[in-house]
Amino acid sequence: MRHATKVASVVAAAALGLAACGSSTGNTTSPGGTGGSTGTAGGGGSLKIGMAYDVGGRGDQSFNDAAAKGLDKAKAELGADVKEASAVNGESESARKDRLQSLIDAGYNNIVAVGFAYAKAVGETAKANPDVKFAIVDDASPDSAGPNVDQITFAEEQGSFLVGAAAALKTKTNHIGFIGGVQTELIKKFEVGYEAGAKAVKPNVKIDVKYLTQPPDFSGFNSVDKGKAAADGMYQGGADVVYHAAGGSGGGVFTAAKAAGKWAIGVDSDQAKTAPADVRDVILTSMIKKVDVGVFDFITAVKDGTFKAGNRIFDLKAGGVDYATTGGHIDDIKSKLDDYKQKIISGQITVPKS
Repeated sequence: MRHATKVASVVAAAALGLAACGSSTGNTTSPGGTGGSTGTAGGGGSLKIGMAYDVGGRGDQSFNDAAAKGLDKAKAELGADVKEASAVNGESESARKDRLQSLIDAGYNNIVAVGFAYAKAVGETAKANPDVKFAIVDDASPDSAGPNVDQITFAEEQGSFLVGAAAALKTKTNHIGFIGGVQTELIKKFEVGYEAGAKAVKPNVKIDVKYLTQPPDFSGFNSVDKGKAAADGMYQGGADVVYHAAGGSGGGVFTAAKAAGKWAIGVDSDQAKTAPADVRDVILTSMIKKVDVGVFDFITAVKDGTFKAGNRIFDLKAGGVDYATTGGHIDDIKSKLDDYKQKIISGQITVPKS
């Protein structure tokens, strides 16, 4: 990880503090987060929730928006008072810690950190604030662990297996693709599960794989241009179905699919409902990762006094991952996908993670 200078850290903290003070109305929502840290707040209840988004922020139509859905539900149904802040490309570890601490300093004593990039920041901030309850999405490492930290993770490989099977059942060229935003262990789970599902249907299927960036460059989760270029190359090379696990970069994959007259597969949210209207008809299905469920469960536990630290895994059996049927494009193969789904739940099929 890169290290910010002391001056940069102070500036980042001050900027966040100013942003956090900028809004306190009842119905505000955070902008997309691509231009800098932003903060919004709403409501006046005693249940105070601060949410720190990953790169792309609210409005990415994917991972961050799935988390935002859980926060919005808590605001509507539990009367939560919420404040939001977003990460930026290339930021330092100290900037992430500053963001979490600024939410706490503003009075938000239950914090949700969206994304594994917050692991060290959560671990250190949680230790420094033992009376604050934390949840981190997508990390179960020792870096973020603590007696006041709920580690929310998902069986992404299981959901990816199902959309991989769908891709293999639908391909007419016996050639499909996978685009990952950043090459990390987490995104590797999506790739490996997708490949396993496709090969369970067609052992000889050709699968192209492309990662947009390598750590510590996380811009691969928020670069429409990179996503489009990678997908263009795959479609031109003969692939007719491409699955992305690339956050906001997935918008470029959908644009490329539309231009090529081919299929794309979405991720995290049901993207045939969230993507721009002009590309929804090329989204074959989406691997749904119910981040909203994990976030809402954390907030509910805080409200009910039943919070427990440790790792919670949301898999197919728990309803934490699934595949989408919006558009009706996979209606003809749904029974086959559901058969695979039940075999995974029963343990008849064990999906690899790496």
